[in-house]
Amino acid sequence: MTRSLLADLSLSAAVAGFVAVLVGFTSSVALVFAAAQAVGATPAQTASWIWALGLGMGLTSLGLSWWYRQPVLTAWSTPGAALIAATHGVPMAEAIGAFLVCAVLIAIVGYTGWFERVMDHIPAAIASALLAGVLTRFALDAVLAGGVQPALVIGMAAAFLAGRRWWPRYAVPGVLLVGIGIAGWLGLLHGGQVAWGWAQPVWTSPQWSVRALVGIALPLFLVTMASQNLPGVAAQRASGYRIPVSPVVGATGVASLLLAPFGGHAVNLAAITAAICLSPEAHADPARRYTASVAAGVFYIVAGLAGGAVAGLFTALPRELVVAVAGLALLSTIGTGLAGALRDEQHRDAALLTFLVTLSGVSFLGIGSAFWGVVAGGVAWLSAARRS
Repeated sequence: MTRSLLADLSLSAAVAGFVAVLVGFTSSVALVFAAAQAVGATPAQTASWIWALGLGMGLTSLGLSWWYRQPVLTAWSTPGAALIAATHGVPMAEAIGAFLVCAVLIAIVGYTGWFERVMDHIPAAIASALLAGVLTRFALDAVLAGGVQPALVIGMAAAFLAGRRWWPRYAVPGVLLVGIGIAGWLGLLHGGQVAWGWAQPVWTSPQWSVRALVGIALPLFLVTMASQNLPGVAAQRASGYRIPVSPVVGATGVASLLLAPFGGHAVNLAAITAAICLSPEAHADPARRYTASVAAGVFYIVAGLAGGAVAGLFTALPRELVVAVAGLALLSTIGTGLAGALRDEQHRDAALLTFLVTLSGVSFLGIGSAFWGVVAGGVAWLSAARRS
């Protein structure tokens, strides 16, 4: 198996894995720190929180991708971190108890097959539109970043076009290198933020309370399933992969359960970063793209072990560089999603509604736009089916 993995691995896949980790950390690591502060975590507990999430994402991404020979990338629950960051009056020990309850619920809906049965009823056009809507926000952010750092973003876009023309497999690595070079030339790199050192896991014994159950555990479970796992499965299916949903989601629940006492609030399927590993830029052969998420798993493990040092290293890069890399790396996947969403005229209205509601970023009842996009598209699809 190791020889097969090494034979399948390519430079483009390894770089795609690195870019996925880069985007995953820099886009939301501040929310994780805010969540830790909200529940009164000490600096050691905060570093342990990053350690737990890094190992959880790394081991699940590496293990599941290698086992199934398909790209399975996991991430921490970003809306979950935002929810915890808005919490007041819940101490760290009670938050840990809530994380354990959430993890058990994720494992149950995964292994029982309940979540997979829901996903099987979502039409392919709506799943493709959901994926395109989630990813298009990153492409728009890349365009808007050009107004803040035009030299950086235009230079990276030129490198991308040149790469697509002459070395398509290495277009994204070229964009990353050019972006770092231009950022360094413009003085936008901030290496002084890095505090080197290995993270140490800190065990926090859980405590149980009704306020933590109602205020954290149940909302964390709902937003993780609706805003993370749902678009994560949609991203895989829109890219042509039929990964067994039940054991994969169940495994993320088990990983979350084991790492919760160290601070890991929730591990789930990735959508935005997974699309980077699912794209043709990761590997020309779809059967070998799993190596991109395996590489991402390795990078996540390193990030977790290094804790705050790696978080500081990633945040030392300018935001405009990160969103430009993400937007350019996701272009082909966005195009594929839109093509799949609009191919069938019968489902076109439902797909467009899904795309627009998801793209809007609207949030209601603490649940993000990905879920409401599926609801809007599903209602339109059922309405059209009844008319016909």
